[in-house]
Amino acid sequence: MDNIYFLMIVALAFLAIADLIVGVSNDAVNFLNSAIGSKAISFKTIMIVASLGIALGAIFSSGMMEVARKGIFNPGEFYFNEIMFIFMAVMITDILLLDFFNTLGMPTSTTVSIVFELLGASVAMALLKIGADNGSFSDIGLFINTSKATEIISGILLSVVISFSVGALVQWVSRLLLSYNYQKKKKWVGAFFGGLALSAITYFILMKGIGGTSFAGEEFDIIGGMTIKSFLETKVWWLITLNFVVWSIFAYILMYFAKMNIYKLIIGVGTFALALAFAGNDLVNFIGVPIAAWQSYQAWVASGVAASEFSMNVLSSKVPTPTLLLFISGIVMVLTLWLSKKARYVTQTEINLAREGESKERFQPNFLSRSIVRMAVGLSEITSSILPLSFRERIDKQFKKPVITLARDKTYEMPAFDMVRAAVNLMVAGILISLATSYKLPLSTTYVTFMVAMGTSLADKAWGAESAVYRVAGVLNVIGGWFGTAIIAFLASGAILALISFGEGTAIALLLFAAIILLARNYISYNKKSKEIRAEDSLNKAESSSIQGVIKETAENIAHVIKRSKKIYSNTINGLSKQDLDMLKKNKKHGDKLSNEIEELRDHTFYFIKNLDETHLGASNFYINIMGYLTDIAQSLEYIGKVSHKHVNNNHKKLKYNQIKELKEIDLKLEEIFNNTQKAFEERSFEQIGKILDTKQDLYDLVSQKIEKQVSRTRTEESSPKNTILYFSLLVETRDLITATMNLLEQYYQEHDSSLNRL
Repeated sequence: MDNIYFLMIVALAFLAIADLIVGVSNDAVNFLNSAIGSKAISFKTIMIVASLGIALGAIFSSGMMEVARKGIFNPGEFYFNEIMFIFMAVMITDILLLDFFNTLGMPTSTTVSIVFELLGASVAMALLKIGADNGSFSDIGLFINTSKATEIISGILLSVVISFSVGALVQWVSRLLLSYNYQKKKKWVGAFFGGLALSAITYFILMKGIGGTSFAGEEFDIIGGMTIKSFLETKVWWLITLNFVVWSIFAYILMYFAKMNIYKLIIGVGTFALALAFAGNDLVNFIGVPIAAWQSYQAWVASGVAASEFSMNVLSSKVPTPTLLLFISGIVMVLTLWLSKKARYVTQTEINLAREGESKERFQPNFLSRSIVRMAVGLSEITSSILPLSFRERIDKQFKKPVITLARDKTYEMPAFDMVRAAVNLMVAGILISLATSYKLPLSTTYVTFMVAMGTSLADKAWGAESAVYRVAGVLNVIGGWFGTAIIAFLASGAILALISFGEGTAIALLLFAAIILLARNYISYNKKSKEIRAEDSLNKAESSSIQGVIKETAENIAHVIKRSKKIYSNTINGLSKQDLDMLKKNKKHGDKLSNEIEELRDHTFYFIKNLDETHLGASNFYINIMGYLTDIAQSLEYIGKVSHKHVNNNHKKLKYNQIKELKEIDLKLEEIFNNTQKAFEERSFEQIGKILDTKQDLYDLVSQKIEKQVSRTRTEESSPKNTILYFSLLVETRDLITATMNLLEQYYQEHDSSLNRL
């Protein structure tokens, strides 16, 4: 039986490595987004700076490890075997929970997850002990460190409101001071802002760097016999003032003599500082529990006492964390940062929510987001009516965005937001995290950095009338996910603890196996999703400014649409003939995906027209018509897929042999036309379109014949209303699909001929 604890230590070691990987994938969003979104420095430089911050932060993080040992529960109330079960339940829950959110691309809080997992597992173990001893539920307070747990949880929740509010206020003041033309401001303005930002970030680095080292508790005569840690905590304003003066002078010198962009320096230093904070503050979330388990195991082995009788009072005393373990953890984190694709997927969520202007909106508006936006608009109108006109005009002038003209093939190079906002994000987040660290609170760096970024976005008027409901919905979704994290972490870790307590070794083995299966499944699912995003048949936005260019660009999209349409229609008929629900379900998703992609192309129409040259405005009418016909094709396929799936899913009668045979006949004819159309557009052999159009009437006649046959069958032999409705729906929608396809070909054929005549 004693060997089980050694095996648990080995399992926890592997879980710690896996947790580091999924944790960094989740939390990379915290320190990468400001630099990536502003494009102030190259991606490679960002990664190098962040890697250095992580490596140093990992080495300096031993101080926060106490949270895993005694921050949530009273270790003296538990025996060694119970503590090991708690730690195992926590780690299994944590890795599954974080990987689940990473797969969704949603940034969640590793701090909240570990705190509530420890709370859930320890509460469950306490209840089991109380039940075994016939105790009272009120005795649970003996096992849980309620005061510290309440302090941690309230601090985490309060950080959401404070981070958003402070971020919004500082950004608003910064924009009033600097405007969007910050590069043209007098150098003393930039030096003042640089001194303020860099002094705050430097103090943050001192708190998170030197404050976490082993010699931070030593006394030095040069600072009046105080320890470094107490000096940093008591001489806050003196240090910040000195830093401000030094950095302001240094910033002015760099701007005046070296012609350096001070905002790039702020963003670089801020990225390093946040990476340092992430490793220093959040490393406890990934390896704190395994290290506490290892130290518990060492103490138990040395004691010679039975596992069920060895009290864990040893965890109440401060035990230094081996630097080698911290160094290895830092290496794993740095490698994950460079290699993890999920880390970059998660970062896109915050960047898109904070982006200036339009972007592909990931979240759909809901009642709450619409209500919040309406209320905000109403408050804005009331405030505007109260303020003097001259004051409003002066403010609006500072918030007026400059018009930036880029070549059409360079629009992707536009940053999501400017360097002022990126600098404010880093400065405010650094200040808030350093304050929390000085009070030994394991603050959620995810909550702070995300809410600061959202507050600065709101204050910077990045959420306009075109995007506000989507962005607010996104923020609500992320916050909802955070609260979901707490609830799921608490309940899941408690449930897993109960299973381990009753099943012991067998339960642990089964749970670890299940965790491996789920992680592998999520990995495969994510890779599959990534491949779908990069699919070769995906549609591309038109960027050309001439009619000839639009014809060539849209030809590729049409070839892809026709290819996918052929597959969707054929799979529908095959799925109905075989009553294959899985095939119809997948096919329905493909139809929905095609419809969504075409809708995105239509949303691009505004920007396409704005980019047209004056001499080629006729291309807009052609493009609008093409988009309309593609939409009609997608809607027909979407409807055909939906009604077919619904029919089989509801277990209605199978289509009769003659009906399937007739649909197959139409499918074969359509497949021939789709193949010829695809070939014509792929080879840009537009003269073939005329031959395809010549077959239009034959296809219409074929569908009309099938409709007449079904009318006759319905009057004489048909007995299933659902069957009849489905068959008529398929035929009528097929006719609409043919009409949209032929209209598309005619439009293209006519415009191609006209463009040749103009040459």
